[in-house]
Amino acid sequence: MKLYRRYILYIGICLGLLTSPFCSGSAEAKDFVVIIDAGHGGHDPGAIGKISKEKNINLNVALKLGKQIQKNCPDVKVVYTRTRDVFIPLNRRAEIANDAKADLFISIHTNALANNRTAKGASTWTLGLAKSDANLEVAKRENSVILYESDYKTRYAGFNPNSAESYIIFEFMQDKYMSQSVHLASLVQKHFRNTCRRVDRGVHQAGFLVLKASAMPSILVELGFISTPEEERYLNTDAGTTTLANGIFRAFLTYKREQEIRLNGSSQTILPEDIPQPEEEATASAGAASQTEKKAAGQSGKPTPQRSEKAAVAQTEDNAPVFKIQILTSSRPLAKNDKRLKGLKNVDYYKEGGLYKYTYAASSDYNKVLRTKRSITAQFKDAFIIAFKNGKKVNVNAAVNEFKNKKK
Repeated sequence: MKLYRRYILYIGICLGLLTSPFCSGSAEAKDFVVIIDAGHGGHDPGAIGKISKEKNINLNVALKLGKQIQKNCPDVKVVYTRTRDVFIPLNRRAEIANDAKADLFISIHTNALANNRTAKGASTWTLGLAKSDANLEVAKRENSVILYESDYKTRYAGFNPNSAESYIIFEFMQDKYMSQSVHLASLVQKHFRNTCRRVDRGVHQAGFLVLKASAMPSILVELGFISTPEEERYLNTDAGTTTLANGIFRAFLTYKREQEIRLNGSSQTILPEDIPQPEEEATASAGAASQTEKKAAGQSGKPTPQRSEKAAVAQTEDNAPVFKIQILTSSRPLAKNDKRLKGLKNVDYYKEGGLYKYTYAASSDYNKVLRTKRSITAQFKDAFIIAFKNGKKVNVNAAVNEFKNKKK
């Protein structure tokens, strides 16, 4: 009888282990879910410029951002609140995010000023109490979309987007995602400033209904001012919208990678190569480079090959991609003992877009380069891995996949 009881106890323990959370490691990891919300749409045009409407600019950038993420991040699920010109109520946008159990909510908008006033630059907003009349006006404009909804007084509990008194609800609100939202907003502004070369109007807080109802870290991006003719033209070019989408994409990747390291101690998220410059800047850079080559040619009439170009064309016998760690960029060549190199030896560089981009380590073994990158993270926290093939810079994610396939 005792033996029988022991047997029953043994079976019970085994069944308990099979159903316990400790066995969940064998299950597939949950995808990182990001909601991309193109503001306005349908019969709600948003701000109106001389040649365009806000709703179309927002959707253009949103779709480009989503495609970038889908192309480069197989572990990320992208959910759009809209992919075409339709009206989506504010509360429905938040419902889409909450139903998807999203990890991140990015709402994309375009700013405007009334009375023919002009301003330049991009800004990123998080949920909070507006600390200035200007901030309050931005929230009022974005929240006024609810006036297009016939039952908005009932649906939003009497909230009046044009009344300052309605915004008192944001004064004592507790947002547990505030720090994460502000950090992502700061990353977006960093890339708008440094990568996209846009005027940085900073990170701000205001009472946005769409962010209030979203149960996750959330930001609202104002791409620029449609009311400023110069900015409106930029926001309606392919180069302009691509550059802005890439800036948000870079910020998203950095945020995701940091969160994974914080939670798991490591991350497989790879920061991509620098984004292309806008066409007009690239043309100017190409012209400057051409003049430099002519000077370097001297009497022979041939350009002098640079040290970095020779290094970039070096390949293994099986023509595998060569991985390198990009540690910094400079508008001018650096001396070997420059303090910005922090004592690293055998540092190389290549030229792109008129900039000198410095790299460290080179190998066809991605894992080896990844280990090296981790060893210098404390010195170069913004370092990332790039790849070359046949002497040309290639998409690092495609190169990593090629490396993995060859190892199988």
